[in-house]
Amino acid sequence: MKRMDLNCDMGELDDAIIDGTQESLMPSLTSVNIACGGHAGDAQTMKTTVEQALRWRLAVGAHPGYPDRANFGRLELNLSAEAIADSVFEQVKALAEIAAGCKAAVTHVKPHGALYNQAVGNRVLAEAIAEGVARWNRDVILVGLAGSLMLDVFREAGFRVAAEAFADRRYEADGTLRSRKFDDALIRDPAEAGRQALQIAEGNTVIARDGTEVVANAQTICIHGDTPGASKIAAAVAQTLRQAGVELKALH
Repeated sequence: MKRMDLNCDMGELDDAIIDGTQESLMPSLTSVNIACGGHAGDAQTMKTTVEQALRWRLAVGAHPGYPDRANFGRLELNLSAEAIADSVFEQVKALAEIAAGCKAAVTHVKPHGALYNQAVGNRVLAEAIAEGVARWNRDVILVGLAGSLMLDVFREAGFRVAAEAFADRRYEADGTLRSRKFDDALIRDPAEAGRQALQIAEGNTVIARDGTEVVANAQTICIHGDTPGASKIAAAVAQTLRQAGVELKALH
């Protein structure tokens, strides 16, 4: 039976945490990536999100981003490799300490936003991320874009890796994600997201905007918690995969 992890970036939006929107996604997921003070998040949002994840028996991961809260970590920053490693270390360590206080373990690390997208093809940046995580713990899974250089770099650094594809994002022909500056970057229709997730799970591919079939041999599929209608998208993706006989199971 085919297995797939369903992950979601969380702990990023105070309103979603308070009004229950964030937790409404959790029945459909197997793991969460929690913002840990860089692009978003603070001690309270981290603690609340970890506690929610534990209620739903989800794997807990760290989601470090550029320390640029004003732009939600989505703008490319010209930081040194040392500065990036320092920031990643501090963010992951902060979440790990809070998780430990909740009797949870951090099992994986997934970079956020521009940090993730730049590392897809930038060896120095990917090495800096790996270095930052390694200062804390090498015995975790590093998550990166399926088919990208960043996964090779993470492996070379001695980490277990998980290749990621996206149910709610459109792709370019080179296998990268469609930039959010374009209106069609997000897939907002739950049924379409479900179909794309199934294509990833069963066919190990995704169809790019121009019709090109892109390799997406993934172990985890992401659904963004800040996508409009995210809970419905997550539910549709989970239901579509389960109905096709795909077992939903966390990476660890």
